[in-house]
Amino acid sequence: MDQSLLSAIERKTATLGVIGLGYVGLPVACLFADAGFRVIGLDVKADRVAQINAGDCPIKGQEPGLAALMARVVADGNLTATSNYAALRVADVITINVETPVDAQNVPRYAALRAVCQSLGPNLKSGALVIVESTVAPGTLDGLVRPLLEASSGGQVDRDFHLAVCPERVMPGKLLANLREMSRVIGGSSPEAERLALALYRHIVQADLDTTDCITAELVKTTENAYRDVQIAFANEVALICEATGSDVWRLRELVNKSPYRQMHLPGTGVGGHCIPKDPWLLAYGAGDRAPIRLIPAGRAVNESMPLHVAEMTLSALDQAGVDRASARVVVLGYAYLENSDDTRHTPAGPLVARLRQAGIEPIIHDPYVGQYQGDLAALIRGADCLVLTVRHDAYLALDLDWVHDAMRTPVLIDGRNAWGRVEGFIWRSVGRG
Repeated sequence: MDQSLLSAIERKTATLGVIGLGYVGLPVACLFADAGFRVIGLDVKADRVAQINAGDCPIKGQEPGLAALMARVVADGNLTATSNYAALRVADVITINVETPVDAQNVPRYAALRAVCQSLGPNLKSGALVIVESTVAPGTLDGLVRPLLEASSGGQVDRDFHLAVCPERVMPGKLLANLREMSRVIGGSSPEAERLALALYRHIVQADLDTTDCITAELVKTTENAYRDVQIAFANEVALICEATGSDVWRLRELVNKSPYRQMHLPGTGVGGHCIPKDPWLLAYGAGDRAPIRLIPAGRAVNESMPLHVAEMTLSALDQAGVDRASARVVVLGYAYLENSDDTRHTPAGPLVARLRQAGIEPIIHDPYVGQYQGDLAALIRGADCLVLTVRHDAYLALDLDWVHDAMRTPVLIDGRNAWGRVEGFIWRSVGRG
């Protein structure tokens, strides 16, 4: 056991490096800095680095406590940001928090992860602990991260440095709370790596910390998100059935969930964010051709179809209202993938807008948290022919529908997120209501 590193972690004299200062890495860096560690955050985006060092949080939206915490730990000198990997040569522990997308064929494309391993290796301190917090396909730590780090550093795992995987479990709007309060699974390349990582996370995690092998740790995160994706797909398919049969999926869901051990998920416009749309494919990819994969692709297909379904609802309602598509003033309410967030990654609004454009409509987009789509909401609603709600932002839930009705040129309302329930006086469509 590396007693000196363990002691430094326990006494918080170890220096931490956090690579990737996005929705995961930045709150991770802030919490460890707040716990008393010296933290060096690294990001390839120079403007983000400058913004952080100026004490200005780059993550907007409703993110309780993050901006104030970041400003404080930066002012205290516990957190500094850089784009220079040489700054990590003093780091005793490094966490990797970069995006791990899949391509159009649903194959993992680890360009950022590969770049990190190749740049970190030459700057890796002897005896350091490297932890991958990014979600990866089963087998990635042993099949990609280990060989790249060994090749770029000239060292060997478990002899010259330690390696672990501890997938993040966060979502926008709850970043700090999730990091503090949700359990974590740690997989280490050795029992020593596990114990070092366990000692580290005990400083910020107030929930269970479970240790296991690397494959299982990688499987846990991809499995839990694939599970959620399939459950949402089921809810979406039931919503389509309710539309076809003239029923109400929201009342149905309420009644179904009264039965013990039933928890039907929420249907809606689609599934977005960096994780759920691609983690099921990471899980499936891990099996290669060694297991038949049928349910996961089916669930993905259902969820990917929902934005297009809402687009067709919109076109149908406009046709019913007699609105010419070429001159239709259609306002899409929300471009983030999640309520009260600025995160637009894999947003369902993207394919919805693309389908409307394909049909000859140039929609107007509004989102109070996404810079390019901020604007005067009331001014956009005045004279509109159709409002398409894709995100349950508080600003939209607070709208006075009587005023909205009178302000619109043609009162067409498409509710993709059950924001208002049944409404009167509009040509109205809602996901899951026939």
